[in-house]
Amino acid sequence: MTMSNELRLLPWTGPDGKPCFLSTDDNDGHMSRLADNIESVQLGMATELLDQAIDMLAAADTPPDDMRLLVKGLTGALRDTLRVATSRGHRLATSETRCS
Repeated sequence: MTMSNELRLLPWTGPDGKPCFLSTDDNDGHMSRLADNIESVQLGMATELLDQAIDMLAAADTPPDDMRLLVKGLTGALRDTLRVATSRGHRLATSETRCS
């Protein structure tokens, strides 16, 4: 839950690549649920890419173009995962402050 003076970092950026934030007191609101669902999808995609990377690294004959495509996907997944971790870390710190 965010308090009225706190912003939630959303799991997407605006058209100019800048971060997007949500100001709400309602964790069950439409935008909060949408952000939660997108974070879940992003983390699931990261898991799938990691599994694919493990398989590709184990194969001795993976073509360089396939590896480059994998690295591009992993870079995007890492960026998304870091954004999710940052957002959740801020929310955890805020809830711990309120509980103290």
